[in-house]
Amino acid sequence: MRLDPSVISALSLDPAATTVAAHGSSAFNATAKICATLTDGTQKYYFMKTAAGKNAEIMFRGEHASLNAIHGAVPSLCPASLATGVSDDGTAYLVTDFLDLSSRSPEDGTASPSGMSLAAKLGKLHRIPAPIPPGFSKPVFGFCETTCCGDTAQPNDYNESWADFYARNRLLAILDKCERNNGKDNELRSLVEQTVNAVVPRLIGDSHLNDGRGVSPVVVHGDLWSGNRGKGRIGGKGAVEDVIFDPSAVYGHNEYELGIVNMFGGFSKSFFPEYHDICPKTSPVDEYNDRVKLYELCVFQTLSIGIWSHCRTDKIGIIT
Repeated sequence: MRLDPSVISALSLDPAATTVAAHGSSAFNATAKICATLTDGTQKYYFMKTAAGKNAEIMFRGEHASLNAIHGAVPSLCPASLATGVSDDGTAYLVTDFLDLSSRSPEDGTASPSGMSLAAKLGKLHRIPAPIPPGFSKPVFGFCETTCCGDTAQPNDYNESWADFYARNRLLAILDKCERNNGKDNELRSLVEQTVNAVVPRLIGDSHLNDGRGVSPVVVHGDLWSGNRGKGRIGGKGAVEDVIFDPSAVYGHNEYELGIVNMFGGFSKSFFPEYHDICPKTSPVDEYNDRVKLYELCVFQTLSIGIWSHCRTDKIGIIT
């Protein structure tokens, strides 16, 4: 397997001291492990994804920014992304710190993470305010890049209103993509538009949450199901940690994260109590379960782009 010169250049590696081999698997990309000997004689390992097409370039730019937003806030939670771009042959690439996923630590042979639990790390992540983007005087909802959930691009234009962002950039934007892929569906469009016009302001309206104070944007992973979390060593060094990967980040309401977490399961019984000890449920607390269901709707919409009939039924069930 040959490493493209553009990747060598982006990482400032010596091609004579660098090897690359296929590693792991992905539904959307080719994946590889890069092994390099640095000028000081140390070994460094990288993880690389490659794919062809403009959509891959968009996907990798979004993942690059997502990983670095999360890693910058809680470094032990995910690998840093080191480079993204397009190689000389037109193939898009993303290179990150190598994440050695394993259930056992070579130091002590146990399956326990060395640091904070996933709930504690996620709680810490969701307590850190979003940065102020250029052109604004305060943190707002959105993200600096388009991100992809699976292969579905999600627009992240900045918006001062969380309710408006969720309605426009998630529910309506994904509905438009569903209809482009699967044809017009008047019944579903009517239900989604009713949800946007009535349910969204009722449950997550800016003047409704937290006694009218609204919510503050924090970075969320955006696609945190059990398949995008594990135990591993970032950079292949140190002890085993609870880690997450393959993010589709946005600066949003922290409970938005919990829609997909709750929907697919795979998290321990202690996860939610420990998380909410750090990040209490948004007020009104008695509407928490309804908000999580509303955020699950976005997940069903995204899935229905590819598996229409099954997810359409589930989606309508949530709305009604």
